[in-house]
Amino acid sequence: MVTFLPRRPGRLADVPSFDRAIGGAESNVACGLAAAGFAVRWVSRVGADGFGDHLVETVGGYGVDVSSVGRDPARPTGVYFRTAGDRATDAHEVAYYRAGSAASAMSVENVDLSAVRAGRVLHLSGITAALSDTCLELLRQLTAPGPDRPLVSFDVNHRAGLWRDAEGPRVLLELARRADIVFVGEDEAEEAWGVTGGPAEIRAALPEPSVLVVKQGGRGATAFVSGVAEWGPDAQFPAPPESVTWASALDVDVVATTGAGDAFAAGFLSATLRNLPMKERIRHGHLWAAAALTAPGDLAAPPARAHADRLAAVGDDTWGTLRLGPGWTQADPAPEEVRTP
Repeated sequence: MVTFLPRRPGRLADVPSFDRAIGGAESNVACGLAAAGFAVRWVSRVGADGFGDHLVETVGGYGVDVSSVGRDPARPTGVYFRTAGDRATDAHEVAYYRAGSAASAMSVENVDLSAVRAGRVLHLSGITAALSDTCLELLRQLTAPGPDRPLVSFDVNHRAGLWRDAEGPRVLLELARRADIVFVGEDEAEEAWGVTGGPAEIRAALPEPSVLVVKQGGRGATAFVSGVAEWGPDAQFPAPPESVTWASALDVDVVATTGAGDAFAAGFLSATLRNLPMKERIRHGHLWAAAALTAPGDLAAPPARAHADRLAAVGDDTWGTLRLGPGWTQADPAPEEVRTP
């Protein structure tokens, strides 16, 4: 969607002007990975309108292959407006205009399935499943077992307000169980499925994915791994026993929270594609999330690879002392210097 960000704080009713940007769970992940040097294709649908032009041109400007994005002459590109406040506060407002949009009309018939399945990893979001019955059927098709299915990454992204009925939580659990890598927050698991006992109980509810990453807010994230989580000649067959890895979150001077979850997923996937150790994969997720948290829009440039690698590899004591503020991704200091006063 096209995002409109207010030029000053206040209620939507009081803000007189906005800056245009882009937003969307899957496109955020695609742009982040492309900016980090990976070959990425974004498959979606936008309207045959100026906003659609803007989305395709902007996403393509990050280096993403947009050749498989369809243009719908009968439906508009989705847009949304949000206030400048933090999403977690009562003062935050979001106004979505996506009903009847081109993206909500995606289906098995009008999406190039061969283009979707051509990569090593296919990243999907529960938000897309909520948009329409045809979108849900598309995600069911893409997560179904098959010889041409790539590794499927699925971010639960539970948004209760998007679902048209009470079936949303059940559908999200169904899709998550069919994926290979799953991202879910502790708060999401409690709200959607009533799971309150922490990461271990969430894993018990989702035993199928080879990799389950449970995000625990400002505390950190826990990854459960069973099955093969590597590519290339060093991949292990048969799979080793399940392992559990924890990595604490970073101390961050937050500007805005929007897009941090997508950035975490992109950072984790970037490290996964490079076969980094699991703890460093989680830490790359935290670092990419920190880049989004310290920027005002939905999409922030990820840290340079060498910079992130150095930070992700530091000892636990040093990691625990890091404090990241706005602009930290533009610097490349020694790990012990990445602090704000």
